[in-house]
Amino acid sequence: MGHKISQVISYLESIAPPAYQESYDNATLITGDRNWEVNGILCSLDCTEAVVEEAIALGANMIVAHHPIVFKGLKSLTGQNYVERTIIKAIKNDIAIYAIHTNLDHVAHGVNKRICDILELQNAKILSPKKHLISKLVYYVPVSDAQKTLDAVFAAGAGKIGEYKECSFQVRGKGTFTPSENANPTIGQKGTPTEVDEVRTEVLVASHLMTQVVLALKKNHPYEEVAHYIESLENENQEVGAGMIGELTEEMKGEDFLDFLKDKMKLSMIKHTEIPKKKVKRIAVCGGAGIFLLPDAKRANADVFVTSDIKYHEFFDAEGKLILCDIGHYESEIFTKELLHEFLSQNFPNIALYLTKVVTNPTSYR
Repeated sequence: MGHKISQVISYLESIAPPAYQESYDNATLITGDRNWEVNGILCSLDCTEAVVEEAIALGANMIVAHHPIVFKGLKSLTGQNYVERTIIKAIKNDIAIYAIHTNLDHVAHGVNKRICDILELQNAKILSPKKHLISKLVYYVPVSDAQKTLDAVFAAGAGKIGEYKECSFQVRGKGTFTPSENANPTIGQKGTPTEVDEVRTEVLVASHLMTQVVLALKKNHPYEEVAHYIESLENENQEVGAGMIGELTEEMKGEDFLDFLKDKMKLSMIKHTEIPKKKVKRIAVCGGAGIFLLPDAKRANADVFVTSDIKYHEFFDAEGKLILCDIGHYESEIFTKELLHEFLSQNFPNIALYLTKVVTNPTSYR
């Protein structure tokens, strides 16, 4: 029996949760039915008419793209522009299109980590970590059921901090309660004050996982009513955010780094600010349009910031504090199709996977 599109989506969303995408984004299933069986998957940076035609020719009925073909709301489907024509062609030929965009940008193993790997950067970390993505769950459980309950919330996704898992804080104490006449107590009698040796347990939970963690808690907790509370935290999530920064293995002259960048990223040209005399080592990166991260790159003492889509006046904002490089949007993210192919091949070795051969870059140089 083959795999369904819903299974592919569930796997991709475990890698890059939709909760991590920007509010303006549209990382989701754009066309197709989640219950379709997958015949083959075509990985691409963009989804255009030519990419849909390629999928049809390959016999692949799913396209996994980085950029969403539908970014703004569509009010008609009459084929008046390339977006409408692409959607119409996909629907007519039963092609599912799934986009995995800023959520893949924001995870520590995503788009920007791949740039760091290509540039051989060491000690790479998120440049601008996101806040309000972590919550704390506190609950109380009888000592006899403490481990069973803890194992359940861990299995549901709680207790992960960076490279550590199954993290918790526990303290023993005395729990008291009096069941009402309508209660169905596991411990104690109706109308009788009761004392129980309990464990207060605290775990951190990615906020988007909280619902499933609480369900696991209630399912495995012995009490009819589970005493618990949830607190939203201001903490930055060091594993989720925009851009990354790392270090070259050795310092380079600015000119040498630009040659290195051009070679590694397979660039025909680089737009950049003035090259200072000092050598460079700390390199900030952001695939796609990342100039909004320039203040973060400066605060992180980056010597170079590599991104794309920089406007003329924005180059002045470098103010000689770093080399600002615009390598082109397509050029900064084209490798994403290989990244998606690698992720999918790890979990779906029996599905035919393809890399698009269509060049979707809308810009040319001469």
